[in-house]
Amino acid sequence: MTDTLMLEPGAVDLHQLRRIWRGEVALALPVQAEAAMDASAAIVQAIIAQGAPAYGINTGFGKLAKTRIADEQLEQLQRNLILSHSVGVGEPLEPRIVRLVMALKIGSLARGYSGIRTRVVKALLGLFNAGLIPHIPEQGSVGASGDLAPLSHMTLALIGEGRILAHGQWLPAAQALAQTGLAPIHLAAKEGLALINGTQVSTALALHGLFLAEHLFHSAVLAGAMSVDAAKGSDAPFDPRVHEIRGQPGQTRAAHMYRTLLAGSTIRKSHIVADDKVQDPYSLRCQPQVMGAALDLMEQVARTLLIEANAVTDNPLVFPGQDGLPDQVISAGNFHAEPVAFAADILALAIAEIGGLSERRVALLIDASISGLPPFLVPAAGLNSGFMIAHVTAAALASENKSLAHPASVDSLPTSANQEDHVSMATFAARRLVPMVRNTAHIIGIELMCAAQGIDFHAPLKTSAPLQALHQQIRKEVPFYRHDRLLAPDIETLYHHVMDGSYTVDQPELLTP
Repeated sequence: MTDTLMLEPGAVDLHQLRRIWRGEVALALPVQAEAAMDASAAIVQAIIAQGAPAYGINTGFGKLAKTRIADEQLEQLQRNLILSHSVGVGEPLEPRIVRLVMALKIGSLARGYSGIRTRVVKALLGLFNAGLIPHIPEQGSVGASGDLAPLSHMTLALIGEGRILAHGQWLPAAQALAQTGLAPIHLAAKEGLALINGTQVSTALALHGLFLAEHLFHSAVLAGAMSVDAAKGSDAPFDPRVHEIRGQPGQTRAAHMYRTLLAGSTIRKSHIVADDKVQDPYSLRCQPQVMGAALDLMEQVARTLLIEANAVTDNPLVFPGQDGLPDQVISAGNFHAEPVAFAADILALAIAEIGGLSERRVALLIDASISGLPPFLVPAAGLNSGFMIAHVTAAALASENKSLAHPASVDSLPTSANQEDHVSMATFAARRLVPMVRNTAHIIGIELMCAAQGIDFHAPLKTSAPLQALHQQIRKEVPFYRHDRLLAPDIETLYHHVMDGSYTVDQPELLTP
């Protein structure tokens, strides 16, 4: 972390969230945030002093909310809450997701509506800036009342329990804190609940899926444009007039990308006159319509997630008195992650369709009757099978994504003895995006290989300058397929380039809500 990002509570933008995700920045909070946090913490202490019951402050939780807790047991109540709720299972969330979780929680608490002391939020900030990653199992949340189990595992690290990833090694939390010069925190009334109640894990997982989907979009547009030239397709369907009279913004923007990528191609010039093809298949011709619709969905998802990333989503909420109104603690439901669940489900559709369209282009390229290229894109087909089974892999992955794209948000199971009788399933909705992204990235990697192979068959004619540069990048690592060889390593090579965003068209940060 070579740079420090000032985390303005309620005003974090998507570019800043990407930088946090990539691990590029340390975090700092503005001084004025401390006053807001201290004011809300003081309200909690005043409630305790008055002896009035208030949910989560001096009562039990969930179905046990009617149980009054003695003042001398309030710290123990918070510790018990964290220990009992740390029941997640499965593999740990990867570090870049956990970084987002911690940053989102810091920003939410720092808005000053959670009744938590500044020193506790600064302790979480210290954990982040030290590069310490709490062990957060990926399963165990239904997305309401917030992400209780995973956020409890995050909070374990603050109190010196659980495990922490420190410099690539999993250590007991107390040991990792001591080695870094940090001390465990003792939680006061309301603070444990403020830390574990909220949608930060669901939102971080969905943002992770969104940022990876941006990489998919770039690579898919590049692969699709190269496939147009490989199949000697037409660029006429990308004419701006076609898209202007429909008016869909993503479609118009995508068409511009395809026009720009194909401009100057001598392959295209070679068949403008006397082309015996009347129309191209939809997987070539309708790319702006499909990819543009996916882009519009991604923009919608980005808007929702950016709002949620800046939101206060714990419960109860502490409102300082103003305009003649007294201080007030309101028990409500901002922890319900339905917006995140819907956003993740929508994003799943886009990811599935990007992969589905790419798979159709692979099928087109290997079919000599449609593409005009050698069967299965290999010389001496028959002796050589070429890309025949690579397409089978693409088809298998596209089909798998169809099942994964089923909406998670339509499911709900009551929990906490029916007190929490409708839940969002946002955490799974967002978590399942990663296997979908991986499937689609593999499909696009296969298409890039096939499209590059098709371009080679048109030599000495060349594709456009930007696509020729991409072709050269591919050929540095994946040679021309002259005869059957082990293809799996080549697929993995291009898959990793798709996943890490190596291939971009237009500006790298596609989404700017």
